This record gives sequence, C-alpha cells and structure tokens, in this order.
Amino acid sequence: MAEPTTPPTVIVGAGPAGLTAAYLLLTRGRAVRVIERDRLVGGIAQTAAYKGFRFDIGGHRFFTKVTAVTDLWRAMLGPDFLRRPRLSRIYYGKKFFDYPLKPMNALFGLGFWNAFLIGLSYVWSHIHPIAPEVSFEDWVSNRFGRRLYRTFFKTYTEKVWGIPCHTITAQWAAQRIKGLSLWTAVTSMLFGRFMRKGKNRIKTLIDEFEYPRYGPGMMWEKFHAEVVRLGGRVDLETAVTAIVHEQKTITGVELTTAGRKERVPAAAVLSTMPLRHLVHALEPPAPPEVRAAADRLKYRDFITVALILNVADTFPDNWIYVHDEQVKLGRVQNFKNWSPEMVPDPKMSCLGLEYFCFEGDGLWTMKDADLIALGTREMAAIGLIDPSTVVDGTVVRMPKAYPVYDEGYEAALEIVKHYLLPFTNLQVAGRNGMHKYNNQDHSMVTAMLAVQNLCGERHDVWAVNAEDEYHEEAQLTTALPHDELRALRQTQPAVPRSARERL
Repeated sequence: MAEPTTPPTVIVGAGPAGLTAAYLLLTRGRAVRVIERDRLVGGIAQTAAYKGFRFDIGGHRFFTKVTAVTDLWRAMLGPDFLRRPRLSRIYYGKKFFDYPLKPMNALFGLGFWNAFLIGLSYVWSHIHPIAPEVSFEDWVSNRFGRRLYRTFFKTYTEKVWGIPCHTITAQWAAQRIKGLSLWTAVTSMLFGRFMRKGKNRIKTLIDEFEYPRYGPGMMWEKFHAEVVRLGGRVDLETAVTAIVHEQKTITGVELTTAGRKERVPAAAVLSTMPLRHLVHALEPPAPPEVRAAADRLKYRDFITVALILNVADTFPDNWIYVHDEQVKLGRVQNFKNWSPEMVPDPKMSCLGLEYFCFEGDGLWTMKDADLIALGTREMAAIGLIDPSTVVDGTVVRMPKAYPVYDEGYEAALEIVKHYLLPFTNLQVAGRNGMHKYNNQDHSMVTAMLAVQNLCGERHDVWAVNAEDEYHEEAQLTTALPHDELRALRQTQPAVPRSARERL
C-alpha cells in the first residue's frame, strides 16, 4: 500500500481505462485518487439499475485478442463470466434479417430480384470504383456496391451519427468495418459454421461471447472495490474543474463536489475525460489556437429507454439493429438474453431502446415519460412488442458516448496532441480521453501503456488503434503477455487517413 503522504496520481474518470490504470498503479505502489463525475463507475460500460432490473448503456460484449486484458478480466470475475450465444438481426423493410446473413433468410427477405440487383451493383462497384474515396458512402459503396450500402448501411449509420454518410470520412469506415466485405458476408452465410471457428474469426461475425453475470458494470464495480482495497481513493459525483501546471509539469488539480471546491497536489494526472474538457481545464490556459482545436472535437450522445414488460419472453435476439427511417429508434437490446440474471423476475422482461442524439436536441430534452411513450409506440410499430405489456420504464442519458470522426477532426486532434505531448507527467487514455472510438479492451490497453509511461517507460499510446485490427481477418487471440505490451506500438496497424486529407 502506498504511503499516505505521497502526492497521488490523479486519474480523471472511472471508466474502463481509468479504473484499469488505478489498479495497475496501486499494484506498483503508487498513491492513486480517482475522480468520477458520475454516481456510477464504468463510464459507458456501466450497468444501470432500476427496481432490480439491470441494463447496459448499450450492449458490451467481452471479446478481446489481448491476453493481458483477458488475464485482468478473469482475475476480477472468474466464474462470474457467462458464455453467451450471439443472436442479432437487422430490421429493414418491415422484415427481420439474420446477422450474420443466412442465405435463405436474406434471399426471401430481400426478394430474388433485389438480391440479383445487389449482386450486379457489387460487380459494378469493382469495375467502376469511386475515386478518390472521400466519404463513408464512397468507401462502403466500393466494397459492397451502392445498392447494399443503401439497404444495410446508410439509414442506421446516419441515425447513429446524425450526419449524412457523404460527410463522414472514409477513414471512419476503414476503422469500423475494414475486414468485412460482401464476399466475407456471403461466404460467411454459406460456410459460417467453419468461418466463425478457428483463427480467422472477425469480431462482427462471432457467434458467442463472454458476459458478466450482472452486466458489464459488475466488472468495473469489482475494479472499484479492488482499487479501494489496495488503498486507492475513488471520489464519485466529483468534477475536475482545473488542472494546474508549471512549465508543462502538472502540480495539482481543482475538484468540485456539490459546489464545494478543493485543490489537491498531484504527482501526475492520467486523464480519460474528453480531450476538449482536458484542454479547457488547464491552468494556465492553453493557447487560443489549441483551445479552438479542442472545441472542434465533437461528440454524439446517447439515450437508453429501458422498458419493463410483464411477459417472460419477447424475442430471441441479444440485440436488433433498426434500419427503418420511419422510427427514431436505432437499436434494441434484450437484456434477459444477455444474462437471465439481469432481470429479477423470470416472468418479466427488460428491453433497452437506444436513441442517438446530440445533447440539447429534441430527443435529449424530451421528458422521460414522453421518451418511454415514444419507445413503446415505435416498438409496437415494428412489431416487437404488444404495447399493453409495458408496465414501467426508465431513461438514462449518456453524454459524449461517441467521438465523432467528421471532416477536419484529424487536423484539430493533431494540434491538441502536439500541445499535450511535452507535458512531463500527463497521460491520456480511453475513448474520450484520446478521441478514439475504442472498445473497452482497447481503452484498457491504452491505460496499461499510459501507466508504464508514468513509471518511466516510453510508449506511443496514440499508436494504439481503435478498431482496425478487430475487423481484419486476423487471429482471434495473439500471444501478448504482459511483458510484450511494450511492443504493442509495432503490432498495431496505423490509423488510415481520409482520402480528402491525402489530396
């Protein structure tokens, strides 16, 4: 246990990256103080609870190719990990399509003629590709054909991000779905039993995953408990309002709890707060051009409407993507199918309806009762529930759930990175901390490297890519023991740049 008189390393944020960093620093004998603005730990991987019903802020599969991450997960939960079958579908054109695609389901759902035209469009896209690839629309159309792009990509993507696909960078498409092509999807639906086993599984096509008995928050609640057991301090419902530095060295932080301010010394700061907030918290202030670049970084926000139904079973899926322009609903989670123990009464069900929005817009400011009513109507409209079975509901709003990869974000991010890198005792990690669309295991890896940097090593945390490796046809697991984390920079592919940036 660290000496109590040692100035702590202040960790901003108690999500996967922040809690991983806190735990690892404590095992190295460092004093740690974690500051979390929310009342729950876990960030967007938290598990909310309402009258005994537990639900994710989005669904969080536990799937990784990093052995060090697996080791930590198992050390924390062990037998409380369940292996769950994956079943997900796409709702489009008043029909449900299995995902991954299955030949007869896809053929009958699309119709033979439409399927034939999709095939022709795919061939045409390879004979006459769009050049240069500037946008998400260009990138996907070149690999799937324009007709399949309009069928299975356009509507859902625009719901999630709130901007037209032709304004989303090709870089984002390359990160999210690089390893998946029409050929992969078709061969998977024909030979899926073989493709989804062995070395070449693609993350989007896996047919089972691990999941904590009481949801992902169970993992981060356990991390929280271990941090406290090891002598760390975790302050919930507390904000970091200033980060004080002298000549690029952090000396302390200002905390605000229930309107009361406190200044504490800091040996170092590891930040997982949004980069925009980090830059504006610096005292003395960052130069105007750096603050302006930080303001250029945008975020997409998220609402979960949890509906409680007095029926034992609703539909068999873990989740369903809603590609229907007639409803605002983006995705539906069936938490009982993630883990039966998420629902306290086996005669009941709990569904999570996901709405993507911008903080302050019409959805975000809608009253909870109105959101519950909207969700009930839309679920009935697409035929997933009988509205008379809805007996209760609640709403959780999650700001800054997704960093946005819009045009110009990369140049702004470079300005911020260039300014922050010379700080001697400041590290960033995690999704919002790096403005990277990380999954929780990648966020943990950035935290592992950031901790090593605070302990005297030199790793380029920014080289850890958010998604590229996941969607390539790469091995499901890689030999990456703890002592090989230092080589992670060389094992990660570079983040692809947008075509417009290369012009």
